[in-house]
Amino acid sequence: MSDNNRNAAIDFDFDDWAEYFAGIGEPTYRAGQMCSWLWKRGVFDAASMTDFGKSLRERISSSLDFSHPEIARVEQSRDGTEKFLMLLHDGATVETAMLRQGDRLTACISTQVGCPIGCPFCATGSDGFVRNLTRGEIAGQFAVMESHAGREINNVVFMGMGEPFLNTEEVLNAVRFLNSPKMRGLGIRHITISTAGVVPGIKSLTESGLGVRLAVSLHAADDDLRDELVPCNSNYPLRELMSALRDYQRTTGDRVTIEYALFKDRNDSIERARELVRLLHGLHAYINLIPANDNDGGYERSEPERALRFQSVLKSAGFESEIRVERGGEIIAACGQLRRASSDITLEQKAAIPSARREKILPASRVTSSSSDRRGDKTKGRVTRGAGLGKEHTEDERKDLKERKKFDRFAKHPQRTFGQRHDKHEKQAEGARGETREKTAKISGEGFAGAPRPYQSARDSHGKNPTRRSQGDQKPGRSFAGSSSALKPRGRSGGGNSRRRTGRG
Repeated sequence: MSDNNRNAAIDFDFDDWAEYFAGIGEPTYRAGQMCSWLWKRGVFDAASMTDFGKSLRERISSSLDFSHPEIARVEQSRDGTEKFLMLLHDGATVETAMLRQGDRLTACISTQVGCPIGCPFCATGSDGFVRNLTRGEIAGQFAVMESHAGREINNVVFMGMGEPFLNTEEVLNAVRFLNSPKMRGLGIRHITISTAGVVPGIKSLTESGLGVRLAVSLHAADDDLRDELVPCNSNYPLRELMSALRDYQRTTGDRVTIEYALFKDRNDSIERARELVRLLHGLHAYINLIPANDNDGGYERSEPERALRFQSVLKSAGFESEIRVERGGEIIAACGQLRRASSDITLEQKAAIPSARREKILPASRVTSSSSDRRGDKTKGRVTRGAGLGKEHTEDERKDLKERKKFDRFAKHPQRTFGQRHDKHEKQAEGARGETREKTAKISGEGFAGAPRPYQSARDSHGKNPTRRSQGDQKPGRSFAGSSSALKPRGRSGGGNSRRRTGRG
């Protein structure tokens, strides 16, 4: 149970609930019922928990605080990513995101209000640090998003606001909340914690035995450069960090994900790639190359060609690597862009907003006012294709959107970068079509009425029991006048007669 608020229902685990119900004279199976309401159904109102009697519901409501993260605002991008501004019980706010990939959903949740690390390229730390989140507030973001989605969320990544391993105890307990079969029951291999390299937290995760996947925001393989990009490196330099990662891998046997944001002329050169290869030597790692986002920190996104060259060095050294396709960029929900927005929601406003609120907001880049001017009120506010480059954008914004689309195109189809347009496959396909046409013409010219139609196999036409053709009452297996010996059917009758003639000869 959290020490921050011992009456906060959202911070109770299964054992806490069993103890609570035993203390008020209720059977312990009530703990399972309560955990099901909170973590599997996403219901945080005791009055709605209908398998409790009315008097019990009233007693629970009066003795416990069911405050939980509430959705104050939702923004959605074209790629299906949704960004949530969530309001906490004390008026603080955090941003989280839900990403769609095919039919799978991934929740990106926050662990702190703000972030104390202060990476210069990250918007989260620019507002400073306020406080740690409790275990219930962390796991509650997942439950609220799942309730909003109306379906199960498949994965969760602790990659939102804050450094998870500066709030290690609450983060690991939030993992247990989500993983416990008595609570949410999410598979442990579907949970990933991302850290900037806080070594004590990595050691705690190793010792916990939870089996959670680990990702490390590295961004540089040199201490001097990493001191600039990730300030906590001065406390936990690369030598200590790599030692902790190797201990983690020896203990768990799990692969480590290395996150590496590419910044133009800072860390994207061939030599920087070779440094990374040398640093990671002997570590089973998957390297995720991230298109950096411009957050007014003076760091520009690396060009696609340089990113591909960087990746080729890693792959040549035997490392698995991928250039991440950016999601949520147009609603400022991509990597390093989540931030708190306490000025948007006040405590007074909280009381006026119902808990079931759902304010859907389209990004300005998706709505064009000119469409309503041209077509009347019927199309006012309609999402239009290509509106992301409309006149309402500045030249810099248009250039940025074009560059992001270009980068995504390179990341999805890197082979096209060097002019390989799959001509070879097209020529092969055309050659096969031409060969088929020639065979068909030859068969037709020799008068074989049983020439195969496009959807028939050769066995259907020339096998043991071909079907009747359009030659009246011709029997199956007989060759027709004018047909070549190479095309004679080899049925029982034809084949047998041929063998007898050969024998007489």
